[in-house]
Amino acid sequence: MASEEDDGPLVGRTGTLTDVESDLRNAGPGGTAAVFVTGESGIGKSRLLRETARAMRDAGFAVLSGTCLDIGDASPLHPVLQALRQYGHSGATTAADDAGALLERVSRDLTAVAGERRLLLVLDDLQWADRSTRQLLLYLLAGLGDVKLSVLAAIRAEALHGAHPLRRMLAELRRLRSVRVVDLAPLDKTETLELVNAIAGDGLEPEDAERVYKRSGGNPFVAEELSRDLRDGRVELSDTLREIFLSRVDELPPNAHAVVHAVAAGVEPVDHAILAKVTKLDEDQLIEAIRAAVAHRFVTSSSDGYRLRHRLVAEILAAEVLPAEATALHRRFAEALEAAPGAPDHARLAYHWRQAGEPARALPSVVAAARGAEKLYGFTEAHRYWSLALDLTTDDAPERTELLAHAAESAHLCGEHQRALTRLEELAGRPDAPGQVDLHLRRARYLAAAGRSATAETEYERALDSPDCTPRQRVTAAAHLAELLLHLGRYADANARAQEALEMAEVNGSTADLVRASAALGFSAAFREDPDAGLAVIRNAVDIAERSGHPDDLGVAYLHLAELLTGPLNSIEEGVLVARRGAERLASLGVGRTYQTRLLAIAGNGLFRVGQWAEADAVLEAAMQHRPSGADAVELLLARCRLWVGFGDVEAAHRDLEAVATLLAGGGARHVLPMLTLRAGLAMWQGRHAAARQAVQRGLTETRSDDLVLLGVLAWHGLRAEAEAHAIGEPVDPGAIRRLRTVVDRMAKGVGNAASPVRAVIDGYLDLCAAEISRIEDRHDPEPWLRAATAWDRRHQPYPGAYARLRQAEAALQQRRPRRLAATTALREAYGTATAMGARPFAAEIRTVAQRFRIALADDDAETVSMPAPAPEQGDELGVLTQRERQVLAAVAEGLTNREIGERLFISERTVGVHVGHIFDKLQVRTRVQASRVFLTAA
Repeated sequence: MASEEDDGPLVGRTGTLTDVESDLRNAGPGGTAAVFVTGESGIGKSRLLRETARAMRDAGFAVLSGTCLDIGDASPLHPVLQALRQYGHSGATTAADDAGALLERVSRDLTAVAGERRLLLVLDDLQWADRSTRQLLLYLLAGLGDVKLSVLAAIRAEALHGAHPLRRMLAELRRLRSVRVVDLAPLDKTETLELVNAIAGDGLEPEDAERVYKRSGGNPFVAEELSRDLRDGRVELSDTLREIFLSRVDELPPNAHAVVHAVAAGVEPVDHAILAKVTKLDEDQLIEAIRAAVAHRFVTSSSDGYRLRHRLVAEILAAEVLPAEATALHRRFAEALEAAPGAPDHARLAYHWRQAGEPARALPSVVAAARGAEKLYGFTEAHRYWSLALDLTTDDAPERTELLAHAAESAHLCGEHQRALTRLEELAGRPDAPGQVDLHLRRARYLAAAGRSATAETEYERALDSPDCTPRQRVTAAAHLAELLLHLGRYADANARAQEALEMAEVNGSTADLVRASAALGFSAAFREDPDAGLAVIRNAVDIAERSGHPDDLGVAYLHLAELLTGPLNSIEEGVLVARRGAERLASLGVGRTYQTRLLAIAGNGLFRVGQWAEADAVLEAAMQHRPSGADAVELLLARCRLWVGFGDVEAAHRDLEAVATLLAGGGARHVLPMLTLRAGLAMWQGRHAAARQAVQRGLTETRSDDLVLLGVLAWHGLRAEAEAHAIGEPVDPGAIRRLRTVVDRMAKGVGNAASPVRAVIDGYLDLCAAEISRIEDRHDPEPWLRAATAWDRRHQPYPGAYARLRQAEAALQQRRPRRLAATTALREAYGTATAMGARPFAAEIRTVAQRFRIALADDDAETVSMPAPAPEQGDELGVLTQRERQVLAAVAEGLTNREIGERLFISERTVGVHVGHIFDKLQVRTRVQASRVFLTAA
């Protein structure tokens, strides 16, 4: 359907192309072979013929190509004679030629063209072949023409219906073992999306590519045309596609035409009995019409009903019918569905009554469909139906208040938090609105989900202070407020509210209240006092949620457990596993946009902390496909921004931080402090130390959080910004340093009250803060940095450990008697970690320090310092390794573990792992045994 110049990329056909070429080479006993390619129009038959012909010509075949015309028997052997003319044979026939003589003469001409080569005859549109051409193919493929021949032909499948003569010919040829019929299937979803992105560009929105797949049904030609429309900004369907499909529809018999129109108007799959009532055809007529529609490749049939092969046909036909025709058709559908036995299909009834212009008859089905979707946790679908129900009612309708309440809640549950707040305000303004306590509780939940934590806290307090607050509402308010206080970083307050909620829940609480309060209590207890007891409480909350099975309960429990493990308790690998398991569980329950997104953000943060930045990037990219909003979006954007800052993508980091700032209006400490920390870190990499200082000081003054971990990260960034400014000769801010020292003192006093795992993390930040202060004071002491590096190694967090090693080396080299050996080791370890993670700005800073002090970052490093490297001996398999890598490999060959190697060479276990990975890559081996064998052989 497309010219050769318009060919898009060949997608999804590579395997078929290889098989076809192989079949054409493998001749049967008569020296012949044939492949007949069938498929609907636009499926890629002609493209497959062209690609195969090109490959076979390159392989030494003589190739002749011809195309059949839809002119019946008026021009005998037209495609073959057309092909022969390409080689200078006139191909003229005379009336005197009888059939046998003609076949023999054409056979001789084909033999002459082939010479000593094998001949490939390529025939397109064989469904229009004349009788003489069909006879010639039977003659040649039976081996009667004495020519070494392979035939490749394309046939439109929609043409092979009824008593088409080609069907009989193919039936005869199938008996030959050297003949194969290949039915080209549509591209699958992955292949179609690959084709769409190749044509329209990688910047295409995922939903646009998805829509092309649904409209095209995987037909390559249709997908290419729609992709070009997207690329060129065309909204309307191209005339080319419209005319192609309309001309094919016009070829249908009248009853088949009616069937296609009915299926196009229906909700797929269309049941057979319903279709019979809508088309008003008797059974025999209906079956004959469906057979014709299937044969023409418009409709597919399965056990559950009928579907259009391309949804694009529905779009085209909708524009071709009169409004009155469409209304009548939808009315017949609705009436047939109402008369059908069994439970009513409310989703279909709602659609057809709406399209028939009967809102009053559509409303009950819309409401029933919404309730049905909620029972299956299909919150997005439920929100669509509740919103539709509102569209079908007027402001003075008595049922509108109830519909608004449902619409607001469904919007919240599917992640449309701002829309939920808008619906709630409309609900609050109605004369028959719910009570004020109920409105406070709803508003608080929606505000918290939208990222407006401070305002949400006020709403919860108003609900609790109201004299109309029932015991059940009081439990709910206390449980939700406890969770919110966790988010605000006020763990002591959260603990008190959670205990209050649990005490009341024993009498008046629901399962949801119990799960939420338990999760909040467990998190705060694990952070402040007893990690084992706190974890036990949260794990019990997960068990309760699993028994409940409700997405909200499961989401709350998994979120708090994963956040606690990957954050304060530093059990990062377990936390990432919990987050991923929870994300999979919740995706199956219809809350991918909310809870699944947040759990993937937690997993991404955990992977970032353990240095697996590439994997974190992949996880966050997948989460972004859900297009979250509110606090869910903030969590994800902050996680992604950490990567952007680490990778050095300044523009992307700025973009995400601006988005977070826009979304956060009164957000909690667990959002605001990370945002300000990232802003400070980004400003430091850009050399804007005043901006970094400003971000940190804002965080110190605006938070009421008692989360010493978050404060520790912020204080470290603040002192680091002052140290960086001092290092390049800029003035430091004594007032800022004084406030930062106050925070550090507060951390030092409070760390003793924290649970032991939390204490270890806070101690790590205290070590970094003390080291930064020594840097500000020009003490050039490597010991604080060494303590910090060792502390973070124990916590298996490579980035702060590598940063501390950089500063350790810098301090060691600035002493009166520089310790170059220790500094070189520290710099190399830091550089190995930075490059393994992809931390480009950090790696660049390490290179700068190495160049300044003329330190080689590797034995064969020419970038940082000029030093001749000894050339490896000829045949030395280990010549590709650095000196340090040789030392590591020798220890591996002794059977030492990474920890034992690190202790022997005075480097960290993680750095040993980096060296082992480089050794495997350079020696092209996959195991320690293989690497040891190479070493021992070379030795």
